[in-house]
Amino acid sequence: MVSRSITAAGLIEHFLSSRAPSTMRAYKKDLNIFADFCGAPSIDAAAAELLAMSHGEANGCLLKYRTHMEKKQKLASASVGRRLAAVRALVRLARLLGMIDWMIDVQSPRLQSYRDTRGPGEDVFEKMLADLRARKDSKGLRDFAILRLLHDLALRRGELVSIDIEDLDIEKSMVQLRGKGRTAKELFAVPSPTMDAIKAWLKVRIGQEKALFVSLDHRTLGHRLTTQAVYKIVRTCGHDAGSKVHPHGLRHLAGTTALDRTGGDVRKVAKFMRHKNIQTTMIYDDRRTDEGGNVANLVAGPEPLKKKKK
Repeated sequence: MVSRSITAAGLIEHFLSSRAPSTMRAYKKDLNIFADFCGAPSIDAAAAELLAMSHGEANGCLLKYRTHMEKKQKLASASVGRRLAAVRALVRLARLLGMIDWMIDVQSPRLQSYRDTRGPGEDVFEKMLADLRARKDSKGLRDFAILRLLHDLALRRGELVSIDIEDLDIEKSMVQLRGKGRTAKELFAVPSPTMDAIKAWLKVRIGQEKALFVSLDHRTLGHRLTTQAVYKIVRTCGHDAGSKVHPHGLRHLAGTTALDRTGGDVRKVAKFMRHKNIQTTMIYDDRRTDEGGNVANLVAGPEPLKKKKK
């Protein structure tokens, strides 16, 4: 029996409140985009319209939404999949709470594998560090610690900016991190060079906010750094080193380096990268060793010897 005791607004509140802050923001953004597509004035209104549909009508709506994103907006498969996943997750919760008795059957498009998971290269990363190491100003010390953490712990931007000072155990060289899609923080070891960089930054850090990394810009001085700010910091450091680098590229570099230095131990590296699915780590390993290219060369064989003219 379908329950009507929970409103669409109550559903949205349940749905968002159970997520980690970064996940909540991402879902809210994606649901607002869906509401715009539906012509609804709010997420609550869009949810009410969707849940009032029949099973077939709801699937038809999501098919149109997927086609709109793929054909008209020409979005990448990952973006289409993420936005559809947000709606499916909302509907799944509505079914769990007894508001409906059906599920969305429209699937996300098949994801293309990463085009390049090798990252900027160790020489570029070392140049970025060297440029910052030569500086002794607050921004240089902060950015040096940011680069070390992004690379040495293979952090995502969201994981980095969510670190609070209280998450650090300096004596034991440990840090608590909230991984992607997780609500609770987990404890991870911090290498000595990385912790030294953090200590140097803490000596000059300003602001009362609990965040480890704060802004040093005049307008936002002392406030927690945003993921966009971290993106700009890495891009600027990469540009100064003569290369185009983005934060996730440092994570890619860390994964590739880890595979090289563990002799291709995919299970260990999957744990280091915090990959839920070991197949994701396998993509890094495939790109690193280019096994497909090696086999292609074997199949092609040596070039035939040219016959000498008589």
